[in-house]
Amino acid sequence: MKILRNILAVIGGWAIGSGVNLGIIEIGPSIISTPEGFDNSTMDALAATIHLLDPINYISVFLAHGLGTLVGAFAAAKIAASHKMIFSMAIGGLFLLGGVTMVFMLPSPVWYTIVDLVGAYIPMAWVGWKLAGSK
Repeated sequence: MKILRNILAVIGGWAIGSGVNLGIIEIGPSIISTPEGFDNSTMDALAATIHLLDPINYISVFLAHGLGTLVGAFAAAKIAASHKMIFSMAIGGLFLLGGVTMVFMLPSPVWYTIVDLVGAYIPMAWVGWKLAGSK
């Protein structure tokens, strides 16, 4: 039973964190408007127009990555039957892998790539684990 609960911790943490990530990505442009001519309707259009974004436009993307990871790691720690830190960090690792993949798929400024990869994944997974009350 423990093993099933731990598997559910990874799946649930990933799904919940991904939902938070997607939600913030979707509402971000309505809070911080994007520049004229920016198109994120397809990956090709996004890659072609991403250079139009200002630094402020990256705030919602960073928050999506960081908060998605944090909530996913928190959920994994709450669901897991044992080794809660490992499961929280696994969520951080999965989201980091997604972040690294996006670096290769979409051009972004070097400063943002560094801030995102260093600050949004593993540190937020650790915070999620700590907020879950784990020791």
